[in-house]
Amino acid sequence: MHAGADGTKSTWFQRFLLPGFAFKAVVIGGGYATGRELAEFFLPSGPAGGLLGLLLTTLIWSAVCAVAFAFARLVSAYDYRSFFKALLGPIWIAFEITYLLFLVLILAVVAAAAGEIGRALFGLPVIAGTLALVAAIAGITAFGNRGAENLFRYASTFIYLVYALFLILALASFGDRISPALASGVPTDGWVIGGMTYASYNVVAAVAVLPFLRHLTSRRDALVAGALAGPLAALPAIIFFLCMTAWYPAIGSETLPSDFLLRRIGQPWLHLIFQLMIFCALLETGVGAVNAVNERVDEALKGGFAPALRLTLSAALLLGSAFVAARIGLIDLIASGYGAFGYIMLALFVVPLLVLGTLRLVRANTDRLEREGQ
Repeated sequence: MHAGADGTKSTWFQRFLLPGFAFKAVVIGGGYATGRELAEFFLPSGPAGGLLGLLLTTLIWSAVCAVAFAFARLVSAYDYRSFFKALLGPIWIAFEITYLLFLVLILAVVAAAAGEIGRALFGLPVIAGTLALVAAIAGITAFGNRGAENLFRYASTFIYLVYALFLILALASFGDRISPALASGVPTDGWVIGGMTYASYNVVAAVAVLPFLRHLTSRRDALVAGALAGPLAALPAIIFFLCMTAWYPAIGSETLPSDFLLRRIGQPWLHLIFQLMIFCALLETGVGAVNAVNERVDEALKGGFAPALRLTLSAALLLGSAFVAARIGLIDLIASGYGAFGYIMLALFVVPLLVLGTLRLVRANTDRLEREGQ
């Protein structure tokens, strides 16, 4: 084992896989696990164009995460307040305002999706699924990084296994429709914009990973973990999108494309398992997003943020976001809110990080080489 930034021993999992699992956790539940985001941003470019857009998204995520993780380690910033003070200087507050608004949006989407799942699976009122998720997120985030880390470890294993099973059964049920859809010649217009927009607003998930970067022991750890984060987060989306192409274009108008595909597979037990997996994905997203705010407050209070206070803040954020979800609905939230945030995050996070962050990293590396040469 190697020692991380906090002096504790770090395992191979904590150094290389945990950051990617945490990144995937925040990305997956906003609408990707249900397929709604994929329908919104990638299906308009057709089956082949959508797949190209997802591959572009994967590359962008890997590049941005690699730079973000290395920069965070360079400046010892393991909460987003410290990170953006180092990156943006006095205008860091602009990011915090944007992030908090984005947090409300993503939690509203998560809450709306949980409500839809409860209604579709058990016939419950929408509010029942929403409140169940709110309670689970608040309970886990009350335990801080340790609670979130354990969730990401075990929920990620379950999620990847369910996606693998889903792919096998989907190929057996309607796999013969996928190749013709990809070769159909549908115009691929807009795949670059779709991939960049989707990558830009989702890459803010790297902010939620910051508390878990304390386990990194070197710049190499940061770069490898960042490079792995892209494919770890995108692989389930690519699998699911390939299955969606079999029913293009009809699936594009479905509130829950996942439910549409599960009905076509026709296995009630898989329907139950997949919906439970989506609930786990929504739980991961909520925990990752809220934990980032809790860690920012904990840093400001110099470690004085007790579990009871974490629980109170988490519950307030979640209930407020659930109210937004109840007033607007899942499809409208994704269509109207996410696109705008993509451009804002591009300006406040992606561009400054890739320009200023990269320059700081290059300068630090040059200084290190000069010292070693003396």
